[in-house]
This record gives sequence, C-alpha cells and structure tokens, in this order.
Amino acid sequence: MITPSPLLGVVLHWIGGLAAASFYVPFRGVKRWSWETYWLLGGVFSWLLAPWALGLAFTNNLLGVLALTPVSTLLLTWFFGFLWGIGATTFGLTMRYLGMSLGMGVVLGLCAAFGTLIPPLVKGELPAVAATAAGRTILVGVGVCLAGIACTALAGLSKERELPGEATRATIREFNFGLGMLTAIVSGVLSAAFSYGLAAGEPIARLSAAAGTSSLWTGLPKLVVVLAGGFTSNAIWCVVLHRRRRTGGEYLARADAGGGPVPLLANYLFCAVAGVTWYLQFFFYTMGETQMGKFRFSSWTLHMASIIIFSTLWGLSLHEWRGTSRRTGVLVTMGISVLLLATLVVGYGNYLGAQSGR
Repeated sequence: MITPSPLLGVVLHWIGGLAAASFYVPFRGVKRWSWETYWLLGGVFSWLLAPWALGLAFTNNLLGVLALTPVSTLLLTWFFGFLWGIGATTFGLTMRYLGMSLGMGVVLGLCAAFGTLIPPLVKGELPAVAATAAGRTILVGVGVCLAGIACTALAGLSKERELPGEATRATIREFNFGLGMLTAIVSGVLSAAFSYGLAAGEPIARLSAAAGTSSLWTGLPKLVVVLAGGFTSNAIWCVVLHRRRRTGGEYLARADAGGGPVPLLANYLFCAVAGVTWYLQFFFYTMGETQMGKFRFSSWTLHMASIIIFSTLWGLSLHEWRGTSRRTGVLVTMGISVLLLATLVVGYGNYLGAQSGR
C-alpha cells in the first residue's frame, strides 16, 4: 500500500490537465478529412486501445477483475460513460466552433458546476445541502461559475462583432458563436457524467486492488469500462454522420472529393497522438486521485482548474484572440479567471463538507 501524498496528487492532476488541454492541438494537423473521420479514429486510440493497453500493462489480471465485477456495476459505469460520450461529441464540436480558450472555458466551467450540483438535485438532497455552510459555499461556487460563463460568452460575442469572418476563421476555421455556445452547454452538462462513472466504478478498483494491483493503478480498470461507454455513443454519432455525408471512405481514400491529395499516414499519426494524449489526462487523474488521501474530494476541481489554465495558454499561443480590442481581452481574462475561481470555491465547499463529516 502506497502512503498517499497530496502534493504528488496535485502534480499528477496538473499533468493530466495539461494533457486534456493539449489533445486537440494535433487534430489541427489533420488535412482533408471530415470531423467525424478524425474524431472517431482519435477515439479508437483514446477510448479503446490506450485504456486496454495500459490497463493490461499496469494492473493484475484485468480480464479476471472485470469478469468478477457485478453486471449491475459494469452497466452503470458504462452508462455514465455513454452519457459522457455524448458530451464528448459535442465537446469536439465546441472546439470547432469556439476555439480552445473560449470553448474549454465554457464547457469546463459548466462541467465543474453540474458535476457538483446534479447528484444532490437528483437525490432530492438540495434543500439539505443549502442548509449547511459547505452546501451554501458550493452553491455560491456554482453561481460564480455562471458569472464566468457570462463573461466568456460576452467575450466571444465581442470577438465576433470586432473581427471579420475571414480573420476569425484564420485561427478557428469554423467559428460560429451561437452554435458553439449551444454545443458547449450540452457538452458541459453531460461531461460531468464522467465523474459519476468513476464513482460507480469504485467496486472495480477494489477488486483490482484485491488482485494485487498497486493502489496507484487501481483506477485504470474503471477507465476501461467508462470509456467503452463513451466510445459507444461517439461511434454511433460518427457512423450516422458518415452515412449522411458519405464520408466513410475517407479512412483509406488517397484523394478527397475535389481530387486533392490526402496525407493518410500523417492523418493517422496526428489522430493517434491526439487520442493517446487525451487518454493520458485520466491516466494521470486516476493516479492523482489515489494520492489525495483525505483531500480526494478535490480531484475533480483540480482537474477542471488545470485544464482551464492550460487551454487558455494554448488559445493565446495559437493567436485565437489576435486582433481583438482591449475590452475583449479583458472580458476573456475575466471570464477564465472567474471560472477558475468557481472551481476553487466549489473545492473549498467540498473541503468544508469533509471537515464537518468527521
């Protein structure tokens, strides 16, 4: 048994956050493929190949552990992954329409808020939550989150008004503020289901520990099941798009519909890098979670906060806000800062709850 080290846990969460904020960058190198083609291929690496490869490499008797897991646990964990997969699909669309800094800021702000608010709401515990200092602090954090979303939305609207379409699309090829905000809201709400899937999969982690897996790696078998659910919903949608747009042949076609050459090898390589990078966020997340000890409740907050910071840095480095006014720059800085503050407030509320529960 490894003695928990919260400081190491924080470092691991931030490494995971860097991976999450960076995974979409390789997709920018994919040429002459439709979104559904590179998204599904990247998903094969991130939701199937990487979880199984690393699960088999770092845990004991992965197949045996999954065979011993109650069917009800597997189904519930898979189902939350399926819901999260719908959020992941719309997350990809959000990156297309809003760019990295604005898109991730809105999605992750909502994800942090709803990941905290939905469980007590579904269970009818919201009045009891509001009656405690910890609960009120969390609700304040949700309110702060909504304020941050409003700031980032205003920044996006300001950007759309200030820049001609050609300038915006020079850095975000399919920028669409209205459609992007709609997909961001759907993505943020459903993406919170990933945390519920990890919680539902705790019996799998315990069985893995009983099989002799080091506590540092016991979260990996959970990821195999959660991500299988996510792959299912993403694959269904991508296949629908393939049939509707007749793009299913792009995986092997050496020329696009207009006769232009398709760099197949490079496209496959970029998708593989993007997919594995995406998976690494939760590879490090589950490691970090095991190190948090009594501060384990703060894992989701740390993950969200680190992604927001690193995605903002990526957005700036990719010049997604170049050419906007100082007012727009202030708005986007305020929005991201407030969203970060929201995750910290929610985390502090969880801390108060943990303290009072002792």
